[in-house]
Amino acid sequence: MIIGIDPGCSGAVILMHNDFRYVAHLLMPTMKVGTKSRVNGAAISAFLREHKYREPTHAYLEQVGAMPGQGVSSMFTFGHAAGVVEGLLQGACIPYTLVTPQSWKKRAGLIGADKDAARSRAIQLYPDLRILDLKGKGQAVADAILIARFGAKGESA
Repeated sequence: MIIGIDPGCSGAVILMHNDFRYVAHLLMPTMKVGTKSRVNGAAISAFLREHKYREPTHAYLEQVGAMPGQGVSSMFTFGHAAGVVEGLLQGACIPYTLVTPQSWKKRAGLIGADKDAARSRAIQLYPDLRILDLKGKGQAVADAILIARFGAKGESA
């Protein structure tokens, strides 16, 4: 089993078999803390426990960093979300690899393509997965799929 994670409050978690067969996905669950949205770690943990019998073998988590033009508050929220997810993986003893966006996008043939190219590619690979039809939510699931496929193919493949 492979877990692919697009972190952030609008991200997603995907589970797939090593042979690329889709198992399940979770849109990143959030909760309000004051006026801010935060990733709901308990909901992610419950999702992973629900699928524990399938023995996830490795997780691939997109490595986040500061992006030009992004505000301090939104960057903190994004980093916080990624930290919550990384902490959950560590707490669940699930081995994981941080994956740069450049590496999984290069493997998927998306370097230089627009943001929606990942969703288009995922639709080609998983035409029955209806969540991919939705622009925002589908984009998050598509990114998580392609991150998981990066891992399933092996980092050096």
